[in-house]
Amino acid sequence: MGSLSIWHWLIVGAVLLLVFGGRGKISEMMGDVAKGIKAFKKGMSEEDADAKSEAPVKSIDHQAAGERRADTQSKVGGTLS
Repeated sequence: MGSLSIWHWLIVGAVLLLVFGGRGKISEMMGDVAKGIKAFKKGMSEEDADAKSEAPVKSIDHQAAGERRADTQSKVGGTLS
């Protein structure tokens, strides 16, 4: 258990190569990740805007709702309060 196998050394070498392998590699990768996140957020906001513009507007006719309630209560034998 005191020594590391060849696989451990290969993994450590790969990580070190990624971190120190080239100038700006990590910053380029993080920049690409940031661009992807921004594109995702933009796409989600566009979908939300499309969904909101296509949604039908529903209005409530309070007088008609009250009439329906009165009809229902009169059929059941209830009284309006």
